[in-house]
Amino acid sequence: MKLQRRADGDFPPGGAGRRWFPYLDAFRAAGGVELTSREVLEVLEPHIMEARRERIRRAVENRSYSVCLVVEGLSDFGNVSAAFRSADALGVQSVHVISCDNNKRYRDNRHVSMGAEKWLDIELWSSTAECFDALKKRGYRIATTYLGNDSVCVYDMDWSQPTAIVVGNELMGISDDALKLSDLHCSVPMKGMVDSFNVSVAAGILMHHAVCDRISRIGHHGDLLPEESRILLAEFYLRHRESTAGIVHEYAKRKAGNFMAKL
Repeated sequence: MKLQRRADGDFPPGGAGRRWFPYLDAFRAAGGVELTSREVLEVLEPHIMEARRERIRRAVENRSYSVCLVVEGLSDFGNVSAAFRSADALGVQSVHVISCDNNKRYRDNRHVSMGAEKWLDIELWSSTAECFDALKKRGYRIATTYLGNDSVCVYDMDWSQPTAIVVGNELMGISDDALKLSDLHCSVPMKGMVDSFNVSVAAGILMHHAVCDRISRIGHHGDLLPEESRILLAEFYLRHRESTAGIVHEYAKRKAGNFMAKL
């Protein structure tokens, strides 16, 4: 993540219904020079091909932070990368990995994810409580996937509310801490002989249904305000290539030099 981020619980002014957006309109460049998203876009636009700019613009238009994905108890890197690939395809911008085992931290698998990680906001957490506390400060309700008597069918949920979808790992499922700290338990109806999905399949089904439900209720999934779209577009431009950040830093140096020359 390139642009400056806001603190948990610091909601953007005018944010619709306490809806979280993580970025400030500020890029800290070389020499401590701060640039706005407009400046970043203006500087980088000539360096990105028009077809690529249009594809990035369409992706941003369909992005949302109103649904986010949480993978708890990391076990299989490939499954996590596959889930992230689905998140990118469906416009779910914010994803989280909880790994209590310091020896098994998340590493991307680009053969599986096809580079989706580059375009997602990925946050890594050391404990379930730490992750859930941050998400609740950001206004999310926590929905853990669990087959229990108190589980709500995902098809009966209102996904227009900011919701964090939590899936467990392939071996242990959802932890007791996650079940206790979450706001509700949900499940996907299954009609076969097995009683669970592969974690990446479950995540894909849940996110796909959430997006479809949001479209049916509010007419769209992507819900960024104009200023938020501009800020995220600048963030994507900065992620486009490793060289783009260097171009912006050079611009910042020139801007600082011109300012000093006027003094």
